[in-house]
Amino acid sequence: MSSLGPAAEALESLGPIPKTMRAGVFREKGIVRVEEVPVPEVGAGEVLIKVAACGICGTDIKKIFERYVEPPQILGHELSGTVVAVGRGVDKWTPGDRVMSFHHIPCGRCFYCEKRLFSQCPQYKTTGLTAGFTPNGGGFAQYVKAMPWVADRGMVPLPDKVSFEEATFIEPINTIVKAVQKARITPGETVLILGCGPIGLQLLMVSKLEGAKLYTSDPIPERRKKSLTLGALESFDPTSGKLVEEVRSRTDGRGADAVLVAVAHPSVVTEALATARPGARVLLFAANDPVTRIEFPAAAVGIDEKEILGSYSAAVDIQESAADLVLGKKLPVMEIVTHRFRLDSIQEALELAARPTAESLKILITHA
Repeated sequence: MSSLGPAAEALESLGPIPKTMRAGVFREKGIVRVEEVPVPEVGAGEVLIKVAACGICGTDIKKIFERYVEPPQILGHELSGTVVAVGRGVDKWTPGDRVMSFHHIPCGRCFYCEKRLFSQCPQYKTTGLTAGFTPNGGGFAQYVKAMPWVADRGMVPLPDKVSFEEATFIEPINTIVKAVQKARITPGETVLILGCGPIGLQLLMVSKLEGAKLYTSDPIPERRKKSLTLGALESFDPTSGKLVEEVRSRTDGRGADAVLVAVAHPSVVTEALATARPGARVLLFAANDPVTRIEFPAAAVGIDEKEILGSYSAAVDIQESAADLVLGKKLPVMEIVTHRFRLDSIQEALELAARPTAESLKILITHA
């Protein structure tokens, strides 16, 4: 008999599933504790995944260290693993399947979905992947449950040639592709990326596929050097006070055609506008918290006609093509992984992600 209880009627599983599991539970501002919690029960249309790896995202850090969500919660949404149980009515997945799962999937029918604003869809805002408590991804646990709409349209099968660690990039790369599309980057354009952390370097990888001329900026020398190995023509130190001059000198005095901002600090937006030519696009990727306020010269938009764009989360209509960039090994995503931590050391991992060193970039929580 299954240990998952009556909700698992007609459950098909890979074998005995424990009643409890280890999970990193967000309990108070800046604190995640590893606790024993119930394994989610799987009902009709749902899928249980045993997590193999989960990336730490900047939004996880903001939620935990700035307490932008209320505890208790189990976070982590860049995850991959193995299907271990499926509920009644599930025919797309079988126990033993290697998968990754998105945590947000839109309805496909509402006003926002018709406008391709999937992240504004009310169903999209309802998280469909959970390890318990308020659903919020759950990848920082040993098991997660995909709810019916995610199990049906939000999981991606993994070929054997792709590791679970590589697969953790499928969700973030989708958000990056969406952002680069919104910035309307075209071949030959000069693109400046502000910030060479994990997000900035992924923006660099995808922009390179578009044939852009790429420049980067970051105060950490090691990160600037890494951007050069991934395709940047040059990388600048923003603390020199010469960033605008450097960019204009390489664009006949105009400025960049597009500036992608991968830094959350408000002052960077003013810098981005200053380095952008008249009529350019400035895309804010990291400005995704409910507290930050940004000021900028009105003339940059009202006279110089510079566009300020936003991009948030993933897009379901590029799910297959964006996943192929990872599954087809078309991006060197593993080159930015610098640290791996086991679940029991998640607090140490989160603190490193919150206060990165010269050596740290992408950090993964691994279960295998």
